[in-house]
Amino acid sequence: MIKKLLVTCLLICMVFCSGYRKPYKYTIEAEKDAFFHNNVGLNYLKDRVYYAAIQEFKIAISLSPSTQATAVFQNNLGETYLFIGYPDQAQICFEDAIKLYGLNLKYYMNLIKCYKEQGKIAQKIKEFKNSDNIYDRIKLGLLYIENGQYRLGVNTLDELAMEEPDLMITPAIRQYIAQIVKEKL
Repeated sequence: MIKKLLVTCLLICMVFCSGYRKPYKYTIEAEKDAFFHNNVGLNYLKDRVYYAAIQEFKIAISLSPSTQATAVFQNNLGETYLFIGYPDQAQICFEDAIKLYGLNLKYYMNLIKCYKEQGKIAQKIKEFKNSDNIYDRIKLGLLYIENGQYRLGVNTLDELAMEEPDLMITPAIRQYIAQIVKEKL
């Protein structure tokens, strides 16, 4: 009897004290990895390693192609292209960022910088002038301001803010209007 009890205790001890763990199973989390690559790209950008930064932003975009966070990655890529002197490629990035999340005024302002760098301000004003789309009106107001037509731009943006008070971008537009009025008018 004692032998059986001793063997049973020994077997139980062996099972509990064996140190066996389930093997680690690596899971790929594309969204988490996308943020990692975006942050690496920002670090490369800070170190002025532009090619590597561009590649990291592209990896982040490919890992998470159609989320709100991808708009941030697109904006970072566009800002990098704009900084190194490729406004045509930056324009594509900013337009994609606006398509993914059109409620960030910074994306619109960066897009307008691209238009200015390419000399397309007058052309784009004509294009957006007859549009009823709210987001095109934001672009139109910013284009007027960038073109030096401050009153027209402020009026366009102010009308939009009055018509769409519940839009998430409206507080940023109002803040921008106040800044322009303070500085330019």
